[in-house]
Amino acid sequence: MHIEVRGISKNYNGHQAVSDVSFSIERGKLIGLLGPSGGGKSTLLRILAGLESPDAGEIYINGKLVNDVQPQQRGIGFVFQNYALFKHMNVFDNIAFGLTIRKKDKAEIKQRVDELLDLTGLRGFEKRYPHQLSGGQRQRVAFARALAPRPELLLLDEPFAAIDAKVRKELRTWLKQLISTIGITSIFVTHDQDEAVEVADEMLIVQQGRLEQQGTPVSIYTEPKTAFVAGFIGHSTVVEQPTSLRGFELTKLSVGTQAIIRPEFVEVGREQEIAFPSAAAKGTVRHIFFRGAHLELDIQVGDNRVAAHRSLDQEPLQPGEEVSVLIHRLYVVSEQSATMVENPLKVDPLPVHI
Repeated sequence: MHIEVRGISKNYNGHQAVSDVSFSIERGKLIGLLGPSGGGKSTLLRILAGLESPDAGEIYINGKLVNDVQPQQRGIGFVFQNYALFKHMNVFDNIAFGLTIRKKDKAEIKQRVDELLDLTGLRGFEKRYPHQLSGGQRQRVAFARALAPRPELLLLDEPFAAIDAKVRKELRTWLKQLISTIGITSIFVTHDQDEAVEVADEMLIVQQGRLEQQGTPVSIYTEPKTAFVAGFIGHSTVVEQPTSLRGFELTKLSVGTQAIIRPEFVEVGREQEIAFPSAAAKGTVRHIFFRGAHLELDIQVGDNRVAAHRSLDQEPLQPGEEVSVLIHRLYVVSEQSATMVENPLKVDPLPVHI
């Protein structure tokens, strides 16, 4: 493995910021470090960079223990959300900074900066100063500067947080292509799920200083290992008594069990639209929200409220309308696990004889 973290912990005045975190990363992978605010993401990144020392645990980069290695000697590039560019330096000199302080030959510096200007699409901007650039361009300069010394590992702390939504989406695509081209192992911190899912090869989900799950975006979304991951990834509804839902009263769920239901698990429509009407319950449309590609429905089903999606191509429903609600499946969750349960009433519909 290119990066190995073994049992890292960090305590600040009684607050456990990172608690016994272990993971490994293959060379060239782009990893999204995702979790709620205060979950330990930035602390973990700073420990990897050598800007903080762990209270316990070991960090290996390319097989070498680096706990006692100074930040500037770890071979790490760091990109901050506020760019941290030198205002008095033009683009060329900003990119060249790390090479200059290492006293590299001028010809070598020029060659490397020229490579990065082309790689990051900044050719023609090398004489401009940061105040003459857009937010997206400044962030590209920050990437180029971090890459100039050819680091072993690139760390990015919410690199797109200060950029507007349209440019941020463009930069996400650009970043994934850039990392794929140069093949550098990278970890980026984000609290934006869409950003992590779109960009990352793998995700690390952390909360309260603990690593909840590591895996590909697809595996984490479809196979959450803990209640936190099931509720954190995607848009979910928590149901306190799943046995009150049509079909799930037949399951062996204990009283007090919680369940998490995602919108794509719910089918809502008029009775003739539902594929398994015997498994559906009656519900009432409370609210309808336009989400661009689809409508999001807030549905009251007995004592529970669930969210569902409906295509714009389907006949519109109205707030207050009574509908049929089929919950295909749900996640039964406990503190340490999440298990998918299918609606046992779902059976093949009767064949239609012509």
